Amino acid sequence: MKVSTKGRYGLRVMIELALRYGSGPVMMDTISNCVGVSRKYLYNLLTTLKTSGLVRAVRGASGGFELTTDPNRITASDVVQSLEGHLTIVDCVHDGVTCPRIDHCASREVWQKMGEALEEVLSDVTLAHLAQRQEQKNGGQLMYYI
Repeated sequence: MKVSTKGRYGLRVMIELALRYGSGPVMMDTISNCVGVSRKYLYNLLTTLKTSGLVRAVRGASGGFELTTDPNRITASDVVQSLEGHLTIVDCVHDGVTCPRIDHCASREVWQKMGEALEEVLSDVTLAHLAQRQEQKNGGQLMYYI
């Protein structure tokens, strides 16, 4: 399985918002510059994240985007699934009617275990944890780009 740019960039966006959690809305230009994503692509990501209830938009001069809840309560799984959909390796694991061999297929068990392991890893990591790791990698400072 390969996570698309939506999932990868979306998680980066959410980490950026987690780093700034509690400081008010973050303008799209700021997010775009810090994450390295074009405004157009960022808008699409934020729209999906907003629809899923993970971020909210604030209008006005000091508006922007912010997390709807504490970063400790949002997992990497929440983010990736909101952008990518179900995290299944093959279709037969998520939708059993796609394959007539489902009841006697040994390889499906492998795909199912892989999917469960992926979900477990993503569910164990919160945005707060990722934000903390990002701060450590940045030397404890938010990175601003011009």
